[in-house]
Amino acid sequence: MIITRTPFRISFAGGGSDLESYYRLEPGAVLSAAVDKYVYIMLTGRFGGTFRISYSKTELVDSVEEIEHPIVRECLVSLGVQRGLEIVSMADLPAQTGMGSSSSFAVGLLHALHAVDGHVVTAQRLAEEACRVEIDVLGEPIGKQDQYIAAYGGLQLIQFHADGHVCVDPVICSTQTRRELNRRLLLFYVGGARAARDILAQQKINTPDRLPALRRLTRIAMQLRDVLTLGRDLNEFGRLLDEAWRMKRTLADSISNERIDQYYERGLRAGALGGKLLGAGGGGFLLFFCDLHLQDNLRRELSVLPELPFSLEPEGSKVIHVGSTLW
Repeated sequence: MIITRTPFRISFAGGGSDLESYYRLEPGAVLSAAVDKYVYIMLTGRFGGTFRISYSKTELVDSVEEIEHPIVRECLVSLGVQRGLEIVSMADLPAQTGMGSSSSFAVGLLHALHAVDGHVVTAQRLAEEACRVEIDVLGEPIGKQDQYIAAYGGLQLIQFHADGHVCVDPVICSTQTRRELNRRLLLFYVGGARAARDILAQQKINTPDRLPALRRLTRIAMQLRDVLTLGRDLNEFGRLLDEAWRMKRTLADSISNERIDQYYERGLRAGALGGKLLGAGGGGFLLFFCDLHLQDNLRRELSVLPELPFSLEPEGSKVIHVGSTLW
């Protein structure tokens, strides 16, 4: 048996600039971090040549082509897998909550499939293959940031270039700054999640008319990186988050709604300096940046929303278990 563990992520600023509709025109940039919430993929050989895939439902089929789960099917096809497999996935968080779950799933599955054949693969390759499956093969109108942060882990400035090349640069900051950032970030679940593809498809259409906003968001991503690197006034991080969220809401009508806006404004009145809704929008988790002495005020103000404790995760997708011979 092979088991992989792949982190989910939080994205601070720059989302939308990782869409091809933008980075083909101008370079994009996103500041993202992996967190200690994961998707686990367990994979083992299956006698008889059939395929059994367990996720929110269970499939039992005779061939790869019969598999309904699109990412599973196309990952197997892309690597030329024909022998029978049992694939089980479990996750710390539900899908469609803005934490990059589908891309973490794709990266983790590809990692497990490579490990089955004894192949050690780089984070770069895992991210590239996951992008190819999700974007090129399945035609999902999504960006590239989630695949790269899931593969690399850590706290990264990810840049997207017109030729399709992606640069992943670790944010160089002190241990104290990283620890303090983690202490000032809080997550609350607002629910109402929806498929990212719906919002991103609209955002893609809007790109030509939203170039100034996207340009500013890429700049904010770099400014956030600089705040952490300098390690001086960390509160500037929160203020920039607020600016980025207000800018992002202009990219598509469905990114936010009245309920989300009300919770966000209540969070600011309770003491948060800034924040954002994670993911493409519509629902999921609200991220806030808040000084320690005001966090209890924030929790009381948003007491109807479940809080998700978390820590930043330095590692990306990894193989955590290798059992006996599969076949």
